[in-house]
Amino acid sequence: MLVTEGSVRVDLVGGTLDLDPINLILANVVTLNVATSLKAKVILKSREDKIVKIISKDYASEFEYQLSDFTDINLYQNNFFSHMTFMCQIIHLFRLTEGIEIELSSGSPAGAGLGGSSSMGATLYKALCEFTDTSFEVHQAVKRVKSCEARILNQGVPGYQDYYPALTGGVLALKNDGTDITFEQLYSEELVSFIEEHLTLVFSGITRDSGINNWKVYKDFFDNKNNVRSSLEKIADVSFQTYNCIKNKDYKKVIHLIGKEGELRKGLADLIVPHEVEQLLISIKDKFNSCGLKMCGAGGGGCFIITHPKEAKSFVLEQVYNHAMTVLDFKVERPL
Repeated sequence: MLVTEGSVRVDLVGGTLDLDPINLILANVVTLNVATSLKAKVILKSREDKIVKIISKDYASEFEYQLSDFTDINLYQNNFFSHMTFMCQIIHLFRLTEGIEIELSSGSPAGAGLGGSSSMGATLYKALCEFTDTSFEVHQAVKRVKSCEARILNQGVPGYQDYYPALTGGVLALKNDGTDITFEQLYSEELVSFIEEHLTLVFSGITRDSGINNWKVYKDFFDNKNNVRSSLEKIADVSFQTYNCIKNKDYKKVIHLIGKEGELRKGLADLIVPHEVEQLLISIKDKFNSCGLKMCGAGGGGCFIITHPKEAKSFVLEQVYNHAMTVLDFKVERPL
């Protein structure tokens, strides 16, 4: 039996900038995120037959397929493998010759905006590399898993930021240097302590579809509609400032900039921040006006982070509960 875990991420600033080729068109593009203690988990076991059995804790269901089912025709028909299409795309990369049992749990609520499915895909890929004694390299893993997810999402170009935290841990600055994606570890105990004291992660309970929001933003960027290009230019500037503040250990300004990025992001598409979430922020700012809010992922629901002074933490938690939302306690994971 092989057990493998990979972090889901909380994106701090620079989401959407990880879409190709937006990241090559705008200047000084960097995406910052953290690997969290919320973990996708994969358990692999050998079988002595030709069956691939997938046990999904998230769907509370079991799925069984013959190895002979893993054909190009079936893989291009998203309905053949039902909810397991993405996972089966990844399994097919390894051309298994013997059966296998795979138990999956994402570590993230469905539609949370934390990149749970991408983290699961990356974690499964890493687990299968070890299980089949296949060489593993982070960038290659991201490219292959991202290609599988792009195929099954069929909603434009997927970003790359969701995959890295599951494979690297830590606090990441992700960039496209024109040749490849690079990641820089910014992890320090001082930074992590500040993040955990000044950020609260909340699940709104509102489901959303990141692909739809991202695709609209992507099209509007290239069609020069709805001021999206201008908004992303400003987000890129704020993200680059945040990166430099972390490098210079100006952490108080980092918290301000995360909230500022969240405000700019609201202009990218309708209902990036749902009304219920806006009302929560208003109730918090009545007492602590310096607090900010940043939707996770493409927004529209799911999770968000509240930025706040350390002394405001208990009040923030109280207001979250009063608005029938859920705090997701997390720690920032060390680099792997």
